Amino acid sequence: MSVGQKGIWVNPDEFVTFQEAKPPRKALFTEVATRSRAGDFSGFGMQLPNPDEVLRNLGQDITVYKRLLIDAHVGACVISRKAGTKSMSWDIDRRKAPARVYSFIEDLFADFDVKGIIGNILDAPLFGYQPMEVLWSAAGGSLAPTGLVGKPPSWFCFDPENRMRFKSMANPIGEELPPMKFLCPAHDATFENPYGFPLLSRCFWPVAFKKGGYKFWVQFTEKFGGAFAIGKHPRGTGQDEVDRLADMLEALVQSAIAVIPDDSSVEIKESAGKAASADIYERLLLFSDAQVSKALLGQTLTTEIGKTGGAYAASETHMQVRQEIVDGDTDLVIATYNALIRWVVDLNFGTGVPAPGFKMWREKQVSKDQADRDKLLSDTGQVEFTEQYFKREYNFQDGDIIVRPKPEPTPPPAAPAPAAAAPLEPDASEFSEPGGPGRDPAPDQTALDLAMSLAVQPKDLQAAAEPMLRPFIDLVRQGASIEAVMERLVETYPAMNLDELVKILERVLFVAGIWGRLHAGR
Repeated sequence: MSVGQKGIWVNPDEFVTFQEAKPPRKALFTEVATRSRAGDFSGFGMQLPNPDEVLRNLGQDITVYKRLLIDAHVGACVISRKAGTKSMSWDIDRRKAPARVYSFIEDLFADFDVKGIIGNILDAPLFGYQPMEVLWSAAGGSLAPTGLVGKPPSWFCFDPENRMRFKSMANPIGEELPPMKFLCPAHDATFENPYGFPLLSRCFWPVAFKKGGYKFWVQFTEKFGGAFAIGKHPRGTGQDEVDRLADMLEALVQSAIAVIPDDSSVEIKESAGKAASADIYERLLLFSDAQVSKALLGQTLTTEIGKTGGAYAASETHMQVRQEIVDGDTDLVIATYNALIRWVVDLNFGTGVPAPGFKMWREKQVSKDQADRDKLLSDTGQVEFTEQYFKREYNFQDGDIIVRPKPEPTPPPAAPAPAAAAPLEPDASEFSEPGGPGRDPAPDQTALDLAMSLAVQPKDLQAAAEPMLRPFIDLVRQGASIEAVMERLVETYPAMNLDELVKILERVLFVAGIWGRLHAGR
């Protein structure tokens, strides 16, 4: 070992320098765990098999899931799930894109069937993956997609490198696809399973059992839904006569009319106690539908009411889970459209040019609690809302409303200075009825001057009430709910100092009495 050489003794007889212990840089950039080197031979061959357990056990391809869409409950759940995303609003977000790029993308999407394409993209959660072919056209020196068409997933496969291939007649194993030609949104796709996870795989067995339940339920209904007709014939009757009697009984069951020999008899027996047995088939069908609802919508309202404590709680839980699923589907749609926008910008403006983005949102519903809060804020006289706020929070469009400025309050007339010797309390004679004996019909000027001197100005009342109401005004400005404000009012009321406010209110009542008496006869 040379002097000054840096390293570490890994054992008493071996010294490793730091340079030797440093891993080679080439190994950091090389993928080690690949299918071609894996011991399970998953990369053997040109086509990677779909690892779906249901398809593997059935020996079928993904087309078996399309037949499930015929079921009424499966179809309704699929429509409901897609509607949650298709009903959302969409727009093109400029971000940092140049104006010409933003304008180009806006014009492009104006000609797109955006909602229809969203419906095709949302087939990906149902089947695991959904190939989308981009149809390009050249016009005016630019390349622009004229459509985004969903193709059957059964036409495509993945190779050991997780690249999607088209299974053509010339190449059933799968031919390589050209670049910027196919988008493939997938649901929960992984390196091990690029085909994604199909939600319809969770619906296969519930639908299969439901079909079997329907069959046996119908047979049960035919057998026990009506009364039994029992025919009796004398011993030793020939087989032809027995068969003729059976035909008559069959006609009796269907038409309630039969003609039998006079030496035979018919007994009608009801299928008592079989109605409860029929409930077994109904529960099987309801259970199967519940499993389908959970698989596609994440929750089922009708079967979970008993567990959530009530219809309202069940609906709240249902909508919360549904909204989370809709958010996931929305992210899948946004990612697909953004990939298409990136291709368009790369082909027409260059790979380094910032691209706009596709965005979706749900129109905000006006909340009664928010409206009540805004009214409470406005009534304080210290908060004014702008036109921009009303448009944003209450979904108004340009031209829908006009926010007028709040008029300035008219200042009260100046009160004349009170006489120096004016008594604090008026004499009782001042309140004699106008028009009485020896009185002028006009109000007494001294009493009027006294009333004006004691008049309470609005600023005095506000100055006395504001410190008391300050905690509640602050709560409202912070966005607290009405319930929180009321709780604070109950907590604070015992500690309020109302003396100053009471004095002012007494003055108001006193002046009002004077003013009313002086003008009673006018």
